[in-house]
Amino acid sequence: MPHSPHWASGLKAALATTAFGPSAEHRGRVEEIADGVALISGLRDVRLDEVLRFAAGQTGFARVLNPDLIGCVMLQASQKVQAGEAVFGTGQVINVPVGEALLGRIVDPLGRPLDGKGPIAAQNHLPIEQPAPAIIDRDLVTEPVQTGVLVVDTLFALGRGQRELIVGDHSTGKTTLGIDALIAQASSDMICIYVAVGQKTSSVRRAIDALRQRGNFARCIVLVAGAASAPGLQWIAPYAGMTMAEYFRDKGQHALIVIDDLSKHAATHREIALLTRQSPGREAYPGDVFYIHARLLERAAKLSAARGGGSLTALPIAETVAGNLSAYIPTNLISITDGQIVLDAALFHQGQKPAVDVGLSVSRVGGKTQAPALRKAAGTLRLDYAQFLELEVFTRFGGMPDGRVKAQLKRGARIREALRQPQHAPLRLVDEVALMLALGAGLLDPLPLPQIAALRDDLPAALTRDAAPAVAALAKTGSLSDASRAQLIGAITQLIETLAPPPKP
Repeated sequence: MPHSPHWASGLKAALATTAFGPSAEHRGRVEEIADGVALISGLRDVRLDEVLRFAAGQTGFARVLNPDLIGCVMLQASQKVQAGEAVFGTGQVINVPVGEALLGRIVDPLGRPLDGKGPIAAQNHLPIEQPAPAIIDRDLVTEPVQTGVLVVDTLFALGRGQRELIVGDHSTGKTTLGIDALIAQASSDMICIYVAVGQKTSSVRRAIDALRQRGNFARCIVLVAGAASAPGLQWIAPYAGMTMAEYFRDKGQHALIVIDDLSKHAATHREIALLTRQSPGREAYPGDVFYIHARLLERAAKLSAARGGGSLTALPIAETVAGNLSAYIPTNLISITDGQIVLDAALFHQGQKPAVDVGLSVSRVGGKTQAPALRKAAGTLRLDYAQFLELEVFTRFGGMPDGRVKAQLKRGARIREALRQPQHAPLRLVDEVALMLALGAGLLDPLPLPQIAALRDDLPAALTRDAAPAVAALAKTGSLSDASRAQLIGAITQLIETLAPPPKP
């Protein structure tokens, strides 16, 4: 039966649009595959971090370039990949979606949704590895980041564009401190990004629930590469999160990223390095382990006005073992960042939460970024608290302190109690200023220690009710005038009178 004329015309049209000529493809061969790492031969022109596509549909990226073998880290499960299988170079590096479409979403390091809300309609994709801003493109770090955590905001103030390490033993509240900083931005103009690297599913779920219940989740991005994820996904997760945050920084906006945590990221890097036969060094880490974190955290910066004035603040988390700050990864990160908040296991088990060690913690930007009202109200708080801790140790040996020392001990005990704070309950700037004013004026001295917590819980409502003009002025200017000071002291005095025990007859 002859073909119809329509068939012939369709064939001619298809031939007219077909490009004829030589074509080339980069093809290699899997030599070995195990534990999420493939060794590939035949891809001599591949670039570092180039995406490679396997015949079975999986992808990976070139991590080690040797003359004979390419070390490829898999981005998906590798059970279906077998030795002898074909591998193709794509000529592209790893890109992730960026933009407003990611806000309020939970994604994996490749930007694929994990929350069941459908695909992400991102308008743009950017490489996960980008150069840090040049020195000439940066500005001074002078604007405060209010974390809502009293001990941090008063003693170790953070600034927009700063990199502050949160470090401590396992289960000492490191993640809680980072999540509280994100929750505190619910009413600010900062975009929040939480990156979970190698964390348990239950821990990630608790963090997400806290952000949804207490924070402004519509302005958050949660990027998850859990403990069960492929090592390749865990390795690229911090870089992907930084790229998503940089999009907002480069638009002149402000972003805050918490990376939880870089100790697990370093362990993944060590695992990949050993599997790809890189030479191990100190504590079996390869020689470039410092560089992978340095180039990551250098991307956090405050941009100059010519570059839009945006900022990216980073709070990386690291874990120590038995409080050993001199271990390889903690010392690397301490030297990279602009300060560290050290959490102490002994303080944590004593119930002092957040368990911040004020002797070992430091912010190398500090008072330059502290809100003027808080700097004025806090005054000599850090010195007074340090003196109290020294006196407390001394008097444990049975010394007989005089009246002045007893007064210092009494005041110091109330400072410590005021610095204790429940999780996921960040304070407003005005609440912190009022507490510092009360401590400085000795208003909390008559209160029994257990009532300090009740005072802190009731303080926000009392200030909103009895010192509304001061609350509005502080929220607008961040400065403390004499009138606002008087209003705050009056409001907290009234609150203390309702809590203080009646005088003895």
